[in-house]
Amino acid sequence: MKVLEAEFVQGFIRMANDGWEQGWHERNGGNLTYRIKPEEIEAAADDLNKGGQWREIGTSVPQLAGEYFLVTGSGKYFRNISIKPDDSIAIVELDENGENYRICWGLVNGGRPTSELPSHLMNHEVKKIASKGKHRVIYHAHTTNVIALSFVLPLKDEIFTRELWEMATECPVVFPDGVGVVDWMVPGGREIAVATSELMKKYDVAIWAHHGIFCSGEDFDLTFGLMHTVEKSAEILVKTLSMRPDKLQTITAQNFRDLAVDFEVTLPEEFLYEK
Repeated sequence: MKVLEAEFVQGFIRMANDGWEQGWHERNGGNLTYRIKPEEIEAAADDLNKGGQWREIGTSVPQLAGEYFLVTGSGKYFRNISIKPDDSIAIVELDENGENYRICWGLVNGGRPTSELPSHLMNHEVKKIASKGKHRVIYHAHTTNVIALSFVLPLKDEIFTRELWEMATECPVVFPDGVGVVDWMVPGGREIAVATSELMKKYDVAIWAHHGIFCSGEDFDLTFGLMHTVEKSAEILVKTLSMRPDKLQTITAQNFRDLAVDFEVTLPEEFLYEK
């Protein structure tokens, strides 16, 4: 099978285009990676080049040793992924130690995987362990309203979580573990990768202050839906705050507890504080 005919590649391309159409990927902003299943890579094996040069990842991810990832390219535009996929994305293989990668397909006009590859791989490793292998997608986008809120809300997990939960009833069902918040850091480096991976041990969503959002999920639909839900909730909050600085009514802590019973989810009490 040709790589571009594979269902996982088509799903990846569709998700990237959906993010572009949402307005989350100005210029070359954002990145997306997918941990490929063994049977998927086997089906596309004849279309892969195993003679590429090994390059350092910039971190060590031994739990991902020997695995393959579909990744967006550094400096590539999401708006071009659907029309020039072999120029914009790549399949990379990790070595037996999880310290180096090589390109096996894609980026035909040169280039490297996303500069935030270390962040993605460190978080893939964390989520692979935490989810017992179920999580395969890591998605980073520049979601406008989440970024705006990072300038006016305290950069604390419990405050961001509670405020987002209150904006739409489905939110505590979609992300019952809450969201984590990373203070502003230089993107693409080890420091932000470590900080994000620590949060991802607890959450599926990490907000990068003044930068964007980082989500993990089992597949493309769930991961995109997670980010879409968080960003829509943030948009409602931005609109609410633009009308008045306080809320006349909202979903209460007890309302959330009642919701948790009916929807059979566990909501951490740290987010159900009295306001």
